Amino acid sequence: MALEPVELYRDEQHACLMFTDLVEEDAQAVQANQFLIVDHGTGAIIDPGGNLAFNELYMGMVRYFSPHKLSYLIASHADPDIIASLDRWLTSTRASLVISRVWERFVPHFTKVGKTENRVIPVHDAGGILPLGQSQLHILPAHFLHAEGNFHFYDPISRILFTGDLGVSMTDGYIARTPVTDLAPHIARMEGFHRRYMVSNKVLRLWVAMARQLDISLIAPQHGAPIMGPAIAQFFDWLDHLMCGIDVMDNQNYQLPKQMISAVPQRPQ
Repeated sequence: MALEPVELYRDEQHACLMFTDLVEEDAQAVQANQFLIVDHGTGAIIDPGGNLAFNELYMGMVRYFSPHKLSYLIASHADPDIIASLDRWLTSTRASLVISRVWERFVPHFTKVGKTENRVIPVHDAGGILPLGQSQLHILPAHFLHAEGNFHFYDPISRILFTGDLGVSMTDGYIARTPVTDLAPHIARMEGFHRRYMVSNKVLRLWVAMARQLDISLIAPQHGAPIMGPAIAQFFDWLDHLMCGIDVMDNQNYQLPKQMISAVPQRPQ
């Protein structure tokens, strides 16, 4: 049975909840977080996930408000662990999908024919401010961290920055419930992923310069534990100097292959 969602923030009219264990880190699927934001009875789900997460997330959501009051499914990008459940959400609610315009014509591949018609709100590269209830969400450019069209989401009431695949750590749903306040011992869970999935240090530095302008209480990635307190500044400093993606590629990564691939299906590494 799924654990109770973590209350990242709550006041009389506004709440931010994190679901950490609807998809567990095991041999078949990577652990993923889903986020529910409610303002004055109106809701949005950030990175709703794949079909593995749908049932538990839907049931968890209805405990806080009626499904017809779900305004948005907000996607940082178009990976399967972000929106593979899109068809079921569009069937079960009236919500619109908010996603980069880069992915606008790709997301219908997740649904039955015609299901996304008049249900997609495409966001241009510069981002924007999205109304939610009596509040708003700020949609921030995060392109190439790691997707071509990629956004992060800042809630000015809770001061939480939702960062998709930036800041993720490889762990299980139980550990992901506890925010990290000292980055140094946490880097081992982050470094390999970031070196492979982030495109370049140049893009990281541009993002950090933007993010430092925000008043942030907590950084909430799509995998692993949130980052808060002193670890936020430590995270920014770490990203400023992290070589990744094309920075660490050379001719050794582009050689004609010689090794045979086993025809026997393997469990994920």
